[in-house]
Amino acid sequence: MHRHDPRRRRLIRLVVLGAAGAPLLPALIGAARAELPKLEESDPTAAALGYKHDTNAVDRAKYPNHRPDQMCSNCNLIQGAEGEEWRPCAIFPGKLVHANGWCAAWVKKPG
Repeated sequence: MHRHDPRRRRLIRLVVLGAAGAPLLPALIGAARAELPKLEESDPTAAALGYKHDTNAVDRAKYPNHRPDQMCSNCNLIQGAEGEEWRPCAIFPGKLVHANGWCAAWVKKPG
C-alpha cells in the first residue's frame, strides 16, 4: 500500500501554482513600480548627493567631476527597463529617478 506524503502534495501544488502565475509577474512588477513615488530634489539623501532631475542643472562648481554626458540612464546603479523615463535606483530605494537625472553616486555602466 502506498502512503501519500502531504509535504509532497503541497510542494507539487506550489510548483503548479507558481508556474501558472509566472506569466503575470512582469505585469505585477510594472504595477508596483508605477506606484513608487518620484524622487524629489529636496529629499535629504538626494540633496546630499546633489541629485538633479536634469544632468544639465548640476552645479559644476560644487561637483567639478560631473560631465553633461553622465546621467541616470547610463549609470550602473539604475534599475528597470531601458527607455523608461522614471526608473528605480539602488541609491534611492523605493523612489524613482529621472533617466536624465544625475547624482554624485553616478558610476559608469560597464561595456
